[in-house]
Amino acid sequence: MRRLALLSLLAATMLFASGGEKGEFEKKGFLTSEWCVKNDLFADCRLESYHCGEEGCYRNWVPGEPTKGRMVLFVHDEGTYYIIEPAGVHVSELLEKAINRNEVTIIGQLAKDGKTIKATEFKAPPPPKKSFFKGCL
Repeated sequence: MRRLALLSLLAATMLFASGGEKGEFEKKGFLTSEWCVKNDLFADCRLESYHCGEEGCYRNWVPGEPTKGRMVLFVHDEGTYYIIEPAGVHVSELLEKAINRNEVTIIGQLAKDGKTIKATEFKAPPPPKKSFFKGCL
């Protein structure tokens, strides 16, 4: 009887740790565009690389055209990235609050390919505090 209770407790714990039946998946990393990850540009990544696919492409890109780049979450510990497919979050929110920032947490479901996260929500760290430089340049 004790064994059965212990096994059911262990199964419930594993189900809770895996996110339950919803298949919830959570990763923390650096949110940027796929082009910037492939070219090792993180803090210096330009936002245009998300809209039209590469740096400097704004010269040929016409506003209103569909975006060509993909948003990804680079996970430092794994050395790999996950493609973000917004399912419950707006792209404008991600671009405003989380793009090109570290320690962004994406919560959603991992697709069957194991490389795409269908993002239902996200947590971004607070923006850096504004500083005032007083002195000679």
